[in-house]
Amino acid sequence: MNIPEKLINYRVYNKGKDMIGTADVDLPKLEPMTDTVKGAGIAGEIDSPVLGHFKSMDMTIKFRDLSPESADLASQSGKQLDFRGASQVYDPVQMKYVVRPIKVLVRGVPKGYELGKADPGKPTDTTVHLELTYIKITIDGNDVVEIDKYNYIAKFGKTDYLSEVRDALGLN
Repeated sequence: MNIPEKLINYRVYNKGKDMIGTADVDLPKLEPMTDTVKGAGIAGEIDSPVLGHFKSMDMTIKFRDLSPESADLASQSGKQLDFRGASQVYDPVQMKYVVRPIKVLVRGVPKGYELGKADPGKPTDTTVHLELTYIKITIDGNDVVEIDKYNYIAKFGKTDYLSEVRDALGLN
């Protein structure tokens, strides 16, 4: 069994081609929408997730300095970003490190632009917040997560949890 260790490095591309500079990225938290179920026949309350529906998927990109790339990313239009990374995995059978490619494709709109702090000799930590409507995670060539809020897709591995919902809504 291979042992995943760390992210070696990554690059961020705008529309799949233009690198957007030196930035730290906080990928979104995938948290299902929930509603409390309680009543007769239940001993207490259950915070029940809504099948295939997720709360706000907020992603932040923090730049070291004010830059044209951060301003472009904050402009009020839809964005498509592509994160390509190399993960370090140890293969104990072969006793060597293996590089595993990781790709995260996101689409969304800017919802905040923090210009940061002006402090001589320090990074400004200029930050762009994006509200994601789409995310697709591919690891080693295999799609492992795809959430598309506008098209009712919530895939984890090979299972699309909204397939039957699309059928019921007449979308398939």
